[in-house]
Amino acid sequence: MHHRELELHVDPSGTIRGDLVVPDGARGVVVFAHGSGSSRSSPRNRQVAAELQRLGLGTLLFDLLTEAEEVAERDTGHLRFDIELLARRLDVAVTAAIDDAETGHLPVGLFGASTGAAAALVAAARRPEAIAAVVSRGGRADLAGDALEAVQPPTLLIVGERDRQVLELNERAAARLRCEHALVVVADATHLFEEPGALEEVAHLAGEWFTAHFSPRVGAHDARRR
Repeated sequence: MHHRELELHVDPSGTIRGDLVVPDGARGVVVFAHGSGSSRSSPRNRQVAAELQRLGLGTLLFDLLTEAEEVAERDTGHLRFDIELLARRLDVAVTAAIDDAETGHLPVGLFGASTGAAAALVAAARRPEAIAAVVSRGGRADLAGDALEAVQPPTLLIVGERDRQVLELNERAAARLRCEHALVVVADATHLFEEPGALEEVAHLAGEWFTAHFSPRVGAHDARRR
C-alpha cells in the first residue's frame, strides 16, 4: 500500500491538496469529489475509500477548494454550489491520476457526494474516454443539468430511503441518463447514511460497481490523454 500527498495546481487560484493511496496490484483508481462544506478529510468518504482499498482499488481524495477559498466559503457558502468550478477542479484531479506513474495505466472512476456528485457527472460527460464508472452517494445529481444526457460511463446513484427530497431529485435525474445506470435505495438511511450499517452498504455497493466496470484496456492511458 503506497500513500502520497499530492499538490495540484489550479491557476490562478493556487493549489489544492489530495491524498493518493494505491494498493499493491491495484485494479483501478477512484477519484473522490466531496460534498458541500466538506473536504478530503470527510470521515464518510474516508470510510468508503478504506473499503475500496481493501478491494484492491486506489483512491484519490482531494480538496475541491484552495485554502483561501475554504476560508471565504465558511462565511459565504458561495462556492459549494458552483458546479462548474467543482467540475473543473475534479478534472484537474482526474488528469493528475492519469499522469501519475503509479495510476496512469489504471481505469479511473469517480465517487461523488452531495454537490460533488453533480461535479462528477459533469466531468464524466466531458471526458467519457477518461472515466470508466461513476458512483454518487446521496448526491445532487440533478445539479448536473443537461450534462446528464451526455454522460456515457456506467453510473450508480445511491440514496437513503428516508432522504426523500434527494431521492426524488435522483429519480428525476436517473430518468435523464442515457448510459447504463442504476438507482439503489438504502433502506431506512437518511442523507448522511449515519444509521448502523448504512455507510457499509454504500461502500459495498460502490465496490461492486467499480470492480464490475473496471477492466484494463490496451492503450487506455494514451486514449485518455488525448
